[in-house]
Amino acid sequence: MTPPRLFQWPAVRALLVQLVALLPTAALGVTLDAFGHGLSLLEAAVLQGAIAMLITWKIGLAPWWRIIELLFPVALLAALALRLPPILFLAVFIVLLGWYWSTFRTQVPYFPSRPAAWHAVEALLPARPGVRVIDVGSGLGGFTLHLARVRPDAECAGIELAPVPYLYSRWRARISGSRARFIRGDYEKIHFGDYDLVFAYLSPAVMSGLFDKARREMKVGSLLVSYEFNIPGFKPDKTIFTTEGAPPLFVWAF
Repeated sequence: MTPPRLFQWPAVRALLVQLVALLPTAALGVTLDAFGHGLSLLEAAVLQGAIAMLITWKIGLAPWWRIIELLFPVALLAALALRLPPILFLAVFIVLLGWYWSTFRTQVPYFPSRPAAWHAVEALLPARPGVRVIDVGSGLGGFTLHLARVRPDAECAGIELAPVPYLYSRWRARISGSRARFIRGDYEKIHFGDYDLVFAYLSPAVMSGLFDKARREMKVGSLLVSYEFNIPGFKPDKTIFTTEGAPPLFVWAF
């Protein structure tokens, strides 16, 4: 039986891991207390975090969740000890929500690409006017704005799900007079066949799905370019190393 989709989201699973880790921590605390050697709150928080980290590793969540699970109980204890005003937690939550939005579901955190990668993608574009390019997960819009500036004959767009980066990109385009266009939404809702080049800097968790979508929708002669993250089982037609030590660009031609 397949678990409900909600329980497949990494953030929900991470929260459940903390709840599971709380049980042996509490049991050990009660047992030691019966012998007059109870755990302090700090010791209990460290133990719970360590157990949660091990469970996270065992169930195969992304590596960064292990650090989050380890530190979460101690960070919560520290916040309570500092007696911070509740309005501060609300403000931080709203800012993070606007920045990361549905990262808990999509597993795509904010990854800014580098100018060296922008120039490499620029060199891949056909010389003909009217070329259409989209950056899926466009973040703060740097790549899209760059292409719109160096290729004014091209149609350059970015799509971003998180509200704060999207609004910032729109603002940057407006004040600079750029022709770059920004869309707020999920790239699953757009058709890759409308574009000659699709650029992605996402996350290993979504690369297989991204490639399946590209194979279904992209037209003959178009390019899919992924920065840093390869697609398991599908050898790229070209791999570009922009600078020494920088992540490569993987290019698939359709």
